[in-house]
Amino acid sequence: MSVSQVSTVDRVEASPKSNKPDNTAFTQQRLPAWQPILSAGYVLPLFIVFGLIFIGIGLGLHFTSNSIMEKQIDYTGDTSEHACYNCSMNANKNCKCTIRFTVTQMMKGPIFMYYGLSNFFQNNRKYVISRDDIQLFGDLDNFQNPSNYCFPFVRDSQKRPIVPCGAIANSLFNDSFTLYKVGNDNNRSQVVLKSKGISWWTDYNVKFKNPVTTNNNSVLQAAFDGTVKPLNWLRPAYELDTNPQNNGFQNEDFIVWMRIAALPTFRKLYRRIDEGLTVGKYDLEIAYNYPVLSFDGRKHITFSTISWMGGKNSFLGIAYLVCGSLCVVTGIVLLIVYIKYQKQHHGSAE
Repeated sequence: MSVSQVSTVDRVEASPKSNKPDNTAFTQQRLPAWQPILSAGYVLPLFIVFGLIFIGIGLGLHFTSNSIMEKQIDYTGDTSEHACYNCSMNANKNCKCTIRFTVTQMMKGPIFMYYGLSNFFQNNRKYVISRDDIQLFGDLDNFQNPSNYCFPFVRDSQKRPIVPCGAIANSLFNDSFTLYKVGNDNNRSQVVLKSKGISWWTDYNVKFKNPVTTNNNSVLQAAFDGTVKPLNWLRPAYELDTNPQNNGFQNEDFIVWMRIAALPTFRKLYRRIDEGLTVGKYDLEIAYNYPVLSFDGRKHITFSTISWMGGKNSFLGIAYLVCGSLCVVTGIVLLIVYIKYQKQHHGSAE
C-alpha cells in the first residue's frame, strides 16, 4: 500500500459521525398519538356547560359576600361637625377624639378590625424599594451602615443611622384605637382587641427578626445603641409596645405596615375581636396622630365578619357571573348558527 493510500484511509476513519438521528420511533416521531377533533357539536355544548358552572360559582360567591357584615367609620375629620375635626387640624401629636356608633345587628366573632387609607400610593417605585431587608432581619452590621436604598431616610442631621431606615418605615401608621361598649346607664366597658396573629406567618417568623432573642427589653434597647428612630415615629422600635414580645422589628403592627399595598386605596388588619359585637352603642376612642389632609387622603376604620371565602369581596362573584353569562350566551348563539348552517348544508347537498 502506498503512502497516499494510507493517508486517505486515515482521513476516512477520522471523519466525524453523522448528525442524522437514530432510526427509532421516538427520534423519527412515529410514536402513537391521539389528537382530539374539536367539532362544533362537542365544543359548543361544553362551552355552555362551563358557563353554567361559572354562573353557579358566581352566585355562591355573591351570596356569601353579601352575608358578610361590615361596619365602616370614616374618621378623617375634615368637616367642622366631625368629632375628630380639632385633631385633624391640630399639628400636635397625641390628640384624642371619640366617635359613637351603633351596631344594629349581632356581629358574630371573629371580627377583623381594619384601618384604611385612601389616596396613599404605597406602590410608588421609589417608595417600594426604600427599605433594608437585611437590617430588618436583625443584622447588627446594617444598623450602623444602612442600605443606600433607604435614602434620604438613612441618617439624621447628626449623621446617626436611622433604624429602621427607609420611607416605608418612616411613614408607619401610628393612630391607635380603643373600643368601649356603652351600657344603658352610659357606663363603658372596654372591648378586648387582640393584636397577636394579625401578620403573615412567613413575615413574622422568617423576614423580620430582632437583633437579640430575649424577652428583656433593656437588652433589646442596647442593640439599638448609637442609632435613632425614624423621624416621624413617636417612639423607637424597642418601645413600640408595652408587651416585650411584641417589640422591635417583630412588632406585628409594624410588620403589617411593611407589606405594601398595590392600590392607593387600601386597608390593613389592625386587631381581632374574637367575642364579636352585640347590638348596642359603642365608643371608638382614637389617638389621632397620622395626618392625611395634606395629600387629600382619608382614613376609616372597618369592622368585618368573615366567611369561608375570607372578607367581603363582591368583585369576584360578579366577575364569575359576567364571564359565565357571556359563555352561555355566546355558546347558544354559535350553536344556533351551527344548527342552521348544518340544515342549509344538508338541503343544498340533496
